[in-house]
Amino acid sequence: MARIAVVGAGLGAMAAAARLAVAGHEVTVYERTETHGGGVRRFARDGFAFDTGPGLLRLPAAHRDLFVKTGREPLERCVELTRIDPDVRHHFADGTTMTLPSTSHGGVAAALDAALGEDAGARWNALLGRARTVWEATRRPLLEEPLSHGADAAGELGHDPYPRPVRRRRLALRRPGRATRTGRPTTLREVAEAELRDPRLVALLESYAHAYGLDPARAPAGAVVLPYMEQTFGCWYPRGGTRALADAVYARCRARGVRFRFGAGVRRVRAEGGRATGVELADGSTEAADVVVACGGVPGTDTWDGSGDGGGGSGDGAAAGEPPTGSARFTVLLALRGARPRDAAHRAVVHTTVRGEEGVVTVLRPDDPALRPDDGHEAAVLTTAVPGGPVAAPERLADELVAAADAAGLGLGARVLWREVRTPEAYAAETGSPGGVVPAPVLAGADGAYLRAPNRTPLDGLYVAGGWAHPGGGLAHATMSGALVAGLVVEGDGWRGSR
Repeated sequence: MARIAVVGAGLGAMAAAARLAVAGHEVTVYERTETHGGGVRRFARDGFAFDTGPGLLRLPAAHRDLFVKTGREPLERCVELTRIDPDVRHHFADGTTMTLPSTSHGGVAAALDAALGEDAGARWNALLGRARTVWEATRRPLLEEPLSHGADAAGELGHDPYPRPVRRRRLALRRPGRATRTGRPTTLREVAEAELRDPRLVALLESYAHAYGLDPARAPAGAVVLPYMEQTFGCWYPRGGTRALADAVYARCRARGVRFRFGAGVRRVRAEGGRATGVELADGSTEAADVVVACGGVPGTDTWDGSGDGGGGSGDGAAAGEPPTGSARFTVLLALRGARPRDAAHRAVVHTTVRGEEGVVTVLRPDDPALRPDDGHEAAVLTTAVPGGPVAAPERLADELVAAADAAGLGLGARVLWREVRTPEAYAAETGSPGGVVPAPVLAGADGAYLRAPNRTPLDGLYVAGGWAHPGGGLAHATMSGALVAGLVVEGDGWRGSR
């Protein structure tokens, strides 16, 4: 039995802690703040409650696997999950409105044809067919196997796996990922414009990048895997919000004997003789450990101090181990008078401009009695991606988001009882991510620029998990990182994932 120190109490950290405890190790989690969950938190006031981090769950199999491997109770006995259907309602700038069903490629194609014209669905599904090739080529190395040191960026995952489209008459498309005349790899935007043509289809594809804070003009063509995953596996909602999922994982850790020390920030990882030997806490005290799992800050930077694990959301173009350079999350929580309309979509995406730049505003309106004082009120969350760091005139930006939702016909502004504005600084305070930047899932291509730090570090006995480690951010990906770390600790550094 080894003594294991886990730094941070986000989803990735707790996933590692629960698995390691089940394997017979003595596990202690050190968390700088006074609660668990990392960026998966809740704001409550006057009977209203809101998720302040990610509001939807993708790839629920990652969480099901965690609960199966760590106890007799499956996930659905601990958290009530509902598949969101319809999946999303899009409001385009030209006034077009389109509702897409969940996990039905044929249904999506029919909805696209009805809203955008004949052949729109065929073009979109042809794109998703190529996205499936990306998924099959990268699923295991990106999600199910630890990342190796050395050749990651220059090796196979540095090349974009997006395949060449079939040529049609005079339309001859470059193979995405190959160098252009400028020497730059093909981007998601270039693929969208060349293959989808209709500006609304282009906006649809790019909205999946915007949702993770990725710039479509920079993200590699292989980012088409993002809509493929969502439209194949669906989006899910935990009753009570995603905070309920964090609470369930915390409860599972406690049931398996994991100790939590809150208000115990870690200043640095201690090492001796080329091996991790424990942690030094912010108060100057030290704790010995045979293994350290670090989930706070950004590996490879001076922010790596155990202040959270970035368990969900967006980021852009930061190479593994480098400081984040991507997007943060700006959120407006709305307490609304009046009942939630029966035809309201759980998720709406408003295609608009945010402070003069192309983007989207995502509106989440869960039909969940746990989030409102009574059925005569409604809780809604508006989110957009912004650059990391301070936001100028946040109340004015909040007004802009509400106005964009109202221009799309959602009718929220006149119903507002009160609102709470959440800036990137709030996320930074909870997670320790510089500027409040939120990590995105890893992507192949772009010479490895969208990979994250390997789970096994060069220092013996030191591992990293969470959104800033492989396989990146998002609830599912952070949870997968914990599984990868547990496998490496239990099975040894040669372990390559469960088969």
